Amino acid sequence: MPFEFKKYEISDVQLVIPRVFPDERGFFLEGYKKSDFMANGICDEFNQDNHSKSTKGVLRGLHYQKAPKAQAKLVRCIRGEILDVAVDIRKNSPTFGSWVAEKLTEENKHMLYIPSGFAHGFVVLSDEAEILYKASSEYSKEHDRGILWNDPDINVQWNIDFEPVLSEKDKKQPRLKDVEDL
Repeated sequence: MPFEFKKYEISDVQLVIPRVFPDERGFFLEGYKKSDFMANGICDEFNQDNHSKSTKGVLRGLHYQKAPKAQAKLVRCIRGEILDVAVDIRKNSPTFGSWVAEKLTEENKHMLYIPSGFAHGFVVLSDEAEILYKASSEYSKEHDRGILWNDPDINVQWNIDFEPVLSEKDKKQPRLKDVEDL
């Protein structure tokens, strides 16, 4: 199997470690294989690919789309280094408000699978970073939502020693306890 799947205590979030085949020319890896993902409980159909480039200190998130356009994501950093975060926002989940974080780098080539019902964000730790991610639903401005990146009730440990660069939108997101339409 070209992947190793590691589960977290928060159900359904998985770290996906691809098998990398290096040689003197470079390397080869499979970034996605539907049959392997389905065999490990990831049954989402991915309908959109996104590519993001950011500079050091940029923090994007915490973003999600509400139903019926909720998005599952498969995130990989192809250049640089990010701390990738998933927050459980499923109201009836025993881990509601809990989060996981994983360092994704161009060197480790790891991917984070984030199911729908989770908010997602990342902060760039290297001078620049590029991420590719698959989304199960196409972007919908009408369903686009967010949660404040530093909500004290969630208390994500971003482990950064600098003030992050945020969009105006991300500076004004509500706290999780103030979101009514989860």
